[in-house]
Amino acid sequence: MITPRQRTLDFIAGKEVDRLPFHPIIMRWAAEYGGVKYRDFCLRPECKCAAAIKCAEDFDMDWVTVMSDPFTEAEAFGLKIEYPEDSLPEDCGGHPESAAAAAELKPYKTADSRRTMGRVQEIEEFKRLTGDQYFIVGWVEGPMAEYADLRGAGNASLDLFDDPESVHKAMDVIVEAALGFMTCQIEAGADCIGVGDAFASQIGRDLYMEFVFEREKVMIEHIQSKGALAKLHICGNTSAILPDMIKTGADIIDVDHLVPSMTEFAGLLGPKQVFCGKADPVSVIKDGDAQRIAAAVAQDVSDSNGRCIVSAGCEIPPGTSPENMRAFQRTSVNTELQSNIC
Repeated sequence: MITPRQRTLDFIAGKEVDRLPFHPIIMRWAAEYGGVKYRDFCLRPECKCAAAIKCAEDFDMDWVTVMSDPFTEAEAFGLKIEYPEDSLPEDCGGHPESAAAAAELKPYKTADSRRTMGRVQEIEEFKRLTGDQYFIVGWVEGPMAEYADLRGAGNASLDLFDDPESVHKAMDVIVEAALGFMTCQIEAGADCIGVGDAFASQIGRDLYMEFVFEREKVMIEHIQSKGALAKLHICGNTSAILPDMIKTGADIIDVDHLVPSMTEFAGLLGPKQVFCGKADPVSVIKDGDAQRIAAAVAQDVSDSNGRCIVSAGCEIPPGTSPENMRAFQRTSVNTELQSNIC
């Protein structure tokens, strides 16, 4: 019988599969369903992995992932992050006071930070507990997202215009550190590394091309050179940059529900590239019914010519019922499959 990991690998490679892979982004939902306090979900690898594996087993998911919050690298770079017992981590300061100060940061070493090492330990724990059963996905922040974490969104936006030279230097530091961090995750057993660059959808295509595209490409090529697959995740309406996201060479390109349709972009995919998405996680997955969920996924599969992993555009929110999650999973089996899938 095909494993969830092999199903995902075969689907991306364009081989015949029994059903579409199912990769919902679950963080707070996973902790909620697994009965884990969110501080423990972020900071204790055994707690995150137990919750994620329970979700994968109970809802026939094809992946497990280390995702929980955007502050892993930020803490490694020196930001002060607080972890409430059962809520999202909080940014409590320590930001570089200027773009020039950000440019003077030194790349962190994965082994020197509890958060970066925690992520490596999570992958090791997934591997120990599940072997080759699930598609294991590590994670790093992309250059724009991490710069926005370090400087704050408002300051980061102004820096792009006021001190672009310093921004370039800071982003080079971010990427240099990320390359080492990704390598550690791959060596720990990750099949894939996700690059989350959410803020890149907010700066327009010109600035994306000036500051972000080539750096994302370097990160993706590094992942692939280490024998893993690369996933590129940018929240928001990425219609203006989606062709460029595909050109990065990422194996999996996430598409948010704010992108009206994948139809005009599907033909740009390479033979071993797929989309992932893009149902609305709130109005469809959380608040919809089984019929609405099925219709949304069927439209995504049709628009992508069958080259789309079943997922929402971003995180499934807490409060989503187990019944809706099961209905979501059933779409990976029941949706009419396209010509490249048996």
